[in-house]
Amino acid sequence: MSERNIRVEPIDRQAVEDQEVEIVERKGIGHPDSICDGVAESVSSALAREYIDRVGEVLHFNTDETQLVAGEAAPAFGGGEVVDPIYLLIVGRATKHYGDQTIPAETIALRAAREYLEETVPYLEVGEDIVVDVKLGEGSGDLQEVFGEDEVSVPMANDTSFGVGHAPLTETEQIVLEAERRLNGEFAAENPYLGPDVKLMGKREGDRIDVTVAAAMIDEHVPDMDAYVDAVESVREFVEDVAHEHTDREVTVHVNTADDYEEGSIYLTVTGTSAEQGDDGSVGRGNRANGLITPNRSMSMEATSGKNPVNHIGKIYNLLSTEIAEQVVADVDGIRDLRVRLLSQIGRPIDQPHVADVHVVTEDDVALSDVEGDVEAIVDDELANVTDITRRVIDGELSTF
Repeated sequence: MSERNIRVEPIDRQAVEDQEVEIVERKGIGHPDSICDGVAESVSSALAREYIDRVGEVLHFNTDETQLVAGEAAPAFGGGEVVDPIYLLIVGRATKHYGDQTIPAETIALRAAREYLEETVPYLEVGEDIVVDVKLGEGSGDLQEVFGEDEVSVPMANDTSFGVGHAPLTETEQIVLEAERRLNGEFAAENPYLGPDVKLMGKREGDRIDVTVAAAMIDEHVPDMDAYVDAVESVREFVEDVAHEHTDREVTVHVNTADDYEEGSIYLTVTGTSAEQGDDGSVGRGNRANGLITPNRSMSMEATSGKNPVNHIGKIYNLLSTEIAEQVVADVDGIRDLRVRLLSQIGRPIDQPHVADVHVVTEDDVALSDVEGDVEAIVDDELANVTDITRRVIDGELSTF
């Protein structure tokens, strides 16, 4: 029996896959909110690595308040221009002085943001189409003893907060997540007219799935209206094909439904993101730690991106609860739906949550007592190795949005 406060009990609802109506959303990597998440997390990782290189440990910082103020653009077939640049402000705290060392935290942040933007939104010219600013207040110089060759101590939770994870993904969730990733992967690589600002909304009613896609098209690669219409149809067909890899249900895909071809009102952009034309952004307003927005499931309102990966529960427990849920479903047969909630208490070791609450929906022929022991053992083991989350985040192995 574990000494940790782990509870395993029946869930208080149907499995999401069995519910009559399901809604799932994903904001793609070029969406203004996702840009903020991505920049905040890239700055977080850069600072953590720099601290390790300079002093051997991660010092106190948080960069989870990044804000984006939209610009103005004049897209046109064959190529338009950005009229007023986007403004991105990185806000947070960082240790700038430690011992006799001065650490250029804001320079590190600016470099990380520029590199992330150039890779993720390549048609967005940093310094011209987007202005990046940074305001990092001074953080505490206390060391967080997580790294090193010797056995490490477990950090204390910095807050009383909670994280939530669930598994397995439903068919609709898989479609929405996979379609965006592949649109911004293999599809965009072969079709440069597609910008990274791709948002998908999945709706399932019974056995009918509708997927609505908002896909920003890059004007430089769209010479006329016929080319735009062809691009929209190509996106629709691709998402439909992805969907049928995950379900036998009826699927209908809609793309850029606000377009009015007769009026010439279409989703054409200069840079591939709606941030160029009035769509602001903020960390934590988009995808949860598993990459989705899932109103049929419990979610934490904590922003995962940009938080310190050493002891900030808003990051660690959202990532860990997702890992636990996925591990349980992978290793324990007979589970149809599972939710993990991890609650911290400020000042407690992060491997000793105030409660680890696991809710399970089993298959019809499986009793909770058949799986309870195995579930608790996995939760206990994952909590015992909670500091692995810190290292994997810094190494870029885990996505926060």
